Formats: sequence, structure tokens, C-alpha cells
Amino acid sequence: MSEAPKAVQLTAALHAYLVAHGTPPDEIECELIDETHALGNIAIMQIAPEQGAFMTLLARMLGARRAIEIGTFTGYSALCLARGLPNDGELICCDVSEEWTNVGRRYWERAGVAHKIDLRIAPAIETLADLAHEPSFDLAFIDADKTAYIAYFEALLPMIRAGGVILVDNVLWKGAVIDPEADDKNTLAIRKFNDFVAADPRVDCVMLPIADGLTLLRKR
Repeated sequence: MSEAPKAVQLTAALHAYLVAHGTPPDEIECELIDETHALGNIAIMQIAPEQGAFMTLLARMLGARRAIEIGTFTGYSALCLARGLPNDGELICCDVSEEWTNVGRRYWERAGVAHKIDLRIAPAIETLADLAHEPSFDLAFIDADKTAYIAYFEALLPMIRAGGVILVDNVLWKGAVIDPEADDKNTLAIRKFNDFVAADPRVDCVMLPIADGLTLLRKR
């Protein structure tokens, strides 16, 4: 295997070009991005715009009708996923914060997707347990507490239809996953998760260098 990666290092200008030459955020998405950015450092929890466009496109390509996300924050990822579902589709959003998700609710209404979104305010593991006997999901997105990634994956996998996809965010963790001196609990948890799913025979696994790293897991 060649040691020279083909990936291009993104400058701010090249990133802007990349976003503009995909499906760029519309006015509603841009306003949500800006409102979240104004919150300060915590805004780093919001997914990147090119990731949002990718998730919308993937939902449409899968023909997804039922989706679930673990970790909603201010609702940008939910907006992108919901836009990829048909008008009678359903997205269940799991989060513990009324404050942050209330930001998203306003934009979901404006975008005309609120009727597709079922927001559950509770620890995600509890919500997943409640959903265990419901119809299967076509698509899932994990972007919450990193130390619970394996637990979320294990709870979700039986609920995903064969051929369905689980997306997992922050799998490169700003490069800390390969830093031998990084030994905080989140970095260790992400490394453990990455190793776990890469070796899991139940799924096909690919890690993409989108934003902070996005893993796609297709259920076999």
C-alpha cells in the first residue's frame, strides 16, 4: 500500500470551494449554522455543511423511510437527515438537552420537516431499549458521548435492516486517534470503537475523511 495519501489538505478557501460545489446549505441551514456558531466553543459539536449534504444524499440513495440519530444538539444533522426522507418518513432524534434541541425545532418548522421528526428527550440507551420491538430502521447516525459509542452501536445494530447503514461521527477525533500521547477517555473510547467495528463480521466498514471522520457501517 502506498504511504502517500491521495487526500488533499483542506485550507479555508478550498473548504469553501468544496461546500459551494456540492449542494451548499440553503438560507435556513445557513441561519441555523450561524445561530449555533454564535453559541461559542460548544458550536464545534455541529456537523460540517458538506457532511450534512452527504447525509441528505445518502438517505435519498438508500431510499430511507425510517431513521434515527443519537445526539441532536441544535438540530442541523436532524434537518439534513429529515430532508433526505420522504414526506411520510420518520426520524427519531435522541438527546438529553431541551435547551439545544429547542433551537433546532424552530428551523425544522421553517424547513417543513418537523412532522417527520420525533424528538425523544432522555438518555439514548433508554430510548433505544424502548424502541427495540418497533419496525426496523434504514439509517442511523451516532454523534453523542464517545465513551458510549460501542453501547449505542450494539443497541442499534439489531434494529437496522439488512443493507441498512449506521453513520458514526468524529472517528478521527482531530487526529488524536493516532497520537500515542493522547490517552484521555474520549480518545481511548474512539480508538476502541474504531478497532471494534473494523473487525466486526456483521458489518461492512469504511472510514471517510469527511470533517472529523465519518464511518459508514453497512449491516450485512
